[in-house]
Amino acid sequence: MRTLVNLLGIVFTGGVWLWLLNQPPDQTVSIILAIGGAFGVLPLVWLGRRLLDAQPAIERALWVTTFVHYGVFTLLGAAIIEATQVGMAAPGWMIPLPPEVGLALMIVSGALVLLAMANLALRGLGAPFAIALSRELAMDWLYAWTRNPMVLSALAFLIAVGLWLRSTLFVLWVIAVITPAVLVFLKVYEERELEIRFGEAYREYREKTPMLWPRRPEKRD
Repeated sequence: MRTLVNLLGIVFTGGVWLWLLNQPPDQTVSIILAIGGAFGVLPLVWLGRRLLDAQPAIERALWVTTFVHYGVFTLLGAAIIEATQVGMAAPGWMIPLPPEVGLALMIVSGALVLLAMANLALRGLGAPFAIALSRELAMDWLYAWTRNPMVLSALAFLIAVGLWLRSTLFVLWVIAVITPAVLVFLKVYEERELEIRFGEAYREYREKTPMLWPRRPEKRD
């Protein structure tokens, strides 16, 4: 049953993104969606957390996470699509750097996103998406430095996109709009969901490893 729900979620999310990409440009609408899509994550996170706390069971967490993930990905993806279109059409306050700097940082941060995904696949036996949630708790390699290497790399990638576009407004949007929405999702929803699924092992990992900014892991005996 969850396989069918995942398939419908992929079709829905991809359909929304494709529809937005094919719409005629409208700067006002794009700005509204770029901001509203990100902040639309907040009530979804609040509802998901209420559902988790109402019945903190693993099977319940898997189902709630399936719906929350597709909602969050749809909203954030829509916001990123619209913000990128605005950044390409009207960068505003041009950053005095050659676009090659942003492109180089996009390549580096994009590679780190892929490495984090591979890390989770190999050590967590899953993906960061509802279609294949990790079956084990990934705690080493990149995940020994930070609990969310993929999120950190993705945010760095978006800032690099802003540098590539030479758009101060895009970089400020990443910092002031996208980053808070993502951090709320991680802190309010994902940490609770992982605690339900992995219990004491996750609580110990959370105590030893920073949420986002990397720190050299302690040496193990």
